[in-house]
Amino acid sequence: MSKKKKVLLIFLILLAIILSFIGGKTFSKYASEIQGKGTAEIANWVFKVNGKEDLVQSVNLLSTYNNETLINSKVAPGTSGSFNIVVDATGSEVGVDYKIQFLNESEKPQNLMFEYNDNTYTNIQELEEELSGTINANDEDKTRTITINWEWQYEKGKNANEINENDKIDTKNAKELQNYTFDINVIGTQVMPA
Repeated sequence: MSKKKKVLLIFLILLAIILSFIGGKTFSKYASEIQGKGTAEIANWVFKVNGKEDLVQSVNLLSTYNNETLINSKVAPGTSGSFNIVVDATGSEVGVDYKIQFLNESEKPQNLMFEYNDNTYTNIQELEEELSGTINANDEDKTRTITINWEWQYEKGKNANEINENDKIDTKNAKELQNYTFDINVIGTQVMPA
């Protein structure tokens, strides 16, 4: 091989080395990997009814009567009373939608009525539709006390005929019914954050 060819070959080899070095630097990239952990505190959920976390509670009207109207420790025409449902989300860091349901109703006297917010209801299912609400996450007071009054009117009716018919119904109920009870079921659901 001639001297000229050797020099040219060495020059080409050096050129290839220089180009690969420059080209390698031009096309390289920096890459780093940083690891971390994601954390989030979970909002507290607290929901109680009448001080308990049980969602179903029984109500016996004998325990809610007005002492002045009770007859021989029994509910009868002329008796009345009230009971409270206390919905409590104190300690919850999210809003709560609540809905009250009445279950397992048995032996209701036909003329026994309920009253809530100055409205009268002939049956507890009508009342149930009115008993829902929201406790917002930022409310200072996170309790709601729902007071429901009940009354079995004495001589119900607007005239003598209505009173007479209702007396017959009351008498029939007194012979056939023994103990009017129902369960209260309160459902609390987290409010969707805005």
